[in-house]
Order: sequence, then C-alpha cells, then structure tokens
Amino acid sequence: MVGRFNVRPGNGDNDWSIWDNAANGQRGSGLSRQQARAEAADLELQYDAHGYRPPETVRRVDPPVPVERIWQPVGVVDAWVREDGRWVGRVRHADGEVSWVPEGELRKIEKRRR
Repeated sequence: MVGRFNVRPGNGDNDWSIWDNAANGQRGSGLSRQQARAEAADLELQYDAHGYRPPETVRRVDPPVPVERIWQPVGVVDAWVREDGRWVGRVRHADGEVSWVPEGELRKIEKRRR
C-alpha cells in the first residue's frame, strides 16, 4: 500500500506531521515540510499496509537515476518497492515532492548525442 503515509500541515512553518493511514495515527510532528516529506517517503520503503516490508520487496538505487514519464523528465528514481506483483518506483522531483510510479510508466533518460 504505497500511500500509507501522508504529510499534513500544522499551525506553522515547522509544524508538519506524518499521518499513518494504516494505523490511523500520527507518526511524527514538529517537522519542516521538507523533513516530513522525506521521512514519509522513507517510511513507505519500510512498511506496507500489514507491517514491515519484506527485504526482497525493496530495492534502493544508488546513485539515483534520472527518469521520464510519458517522455517528460520527472525526477530521479532512488528506490523500488514490489506491491501486488509489480514494481513501483519512488520518484523524487526537483521541488522535493515524491511520487510513486509503476515501472511500466518510467523510462531512464538516455543522454542524447549531438
């Protein structure tokens, strides 16, 4: 269940929290927006809807690989999780946002020769 963790705003700039949808509870608070997004993305690699993810269902990409989606650059893939029989890539965008994209929708950006 990618999407188990959501980032929620609080009352100030450094009052963002992480919400765990599976546990229906708050996971962290008092964070900057950037910290909360980064921590939520890391938690998605550690947990699925039922608890800890089995290690064989997570692959980290080091260094991250630039990718495109529908022939438009979207960011870099830095990890994969296997869910429901398919791999889903964690894509980090330039603005710090994270999205989860099925493997069939991503393509490595090849350097073009001039």
